[in-house]
Amino acid sequence: MNILNYSIGTFSIGSILSAIVIFAICYIAIRAIMGIINKLLSKTQLNNTFAGFIGTTIKILLYFVAIIIVADILGIPVTSLIAVFSVAGLAISLSVQNSFSNIAGGLTILGTKPFVEGDYIETASIGGVVKEIGLFYTKISTPDNKLIYVPNTEISQSKITNYTAEKTRRIDINITASYDSEVSKVENALISSANAVDTILKEPAVFASVTEYGNSSISYVVRAWANTDDYWTAYFELLKNIKREFDKQGIEMTYDHVNVHLIKE
Repeated sequence: MNILNYSIGTFSIGSILSAIVIFAICYIAIRAIMGIINKLLSKTQLNNTFAGFIGTTIKILLYFVAIIIVADILGIPVTSLIAVFSVAGLAISLSVQNSFSNIAGGLTILGTKPFVEGDYIETASIGGVVKEIGLFYTKISTPDNKLIYVPNTEISQSKITNYTAEKTRRIDINITASYDSEVSKVENALISSANAVDTILKEPAVFASVTEYGNSSISYVVRAWANTDDYWTAYFELLKNIKREFDKQGIEMTYDHVNVHLIKE
């Protein structure tokens, strides 16, 4: 037993062996705890990135507790050790403050879920399809096929419009027509143009009405509904149908121009 009292520096052989045994027990316990936590996280609806961050954070905290326990067995002042970790943590947090802000933004996005991967969103600075939500950046693919990494802080602090969150979207198209065309005739032409588009839904029904009487034309709006995936197909097809129907029924689309009348004396 005398060998256990043999000292290496300020540590005895006995305390070192005890620390090794305790750390081994802590290591096994941490692995068991993390196995349970990972199983619980896998059964939740949390995003994989969010679940991974929670698991990693818990693992770090458990190892920190294990280090404190081992340090106490070795006779290292725990209070001083915690103070050192606190100062080091403060210095690191100040040096990577922007990164922590992005992590906080990422956790906010992953927790509140204003959008998910595959959604088409629009923020104050960019619009596109969400490809990946990370802890630091969100990858967005723009309509012209550019992949942009947007800091999570920028997204979480701006207004977000999610165009694909709902299954259906309303199409609004504004058209002007001459005062020479009857209002009911124009409205019926707009409704017929929309009903002729296969991708436009029958319910809710298509709506058309006058919106304004201008100086040289009457403004109309036609409103129709389509499935979100068919929105742009329906939108462009409706635009073409309106022109065809107006030409067919002799309805004049107005445009900015000046009529000059010559009076012969």
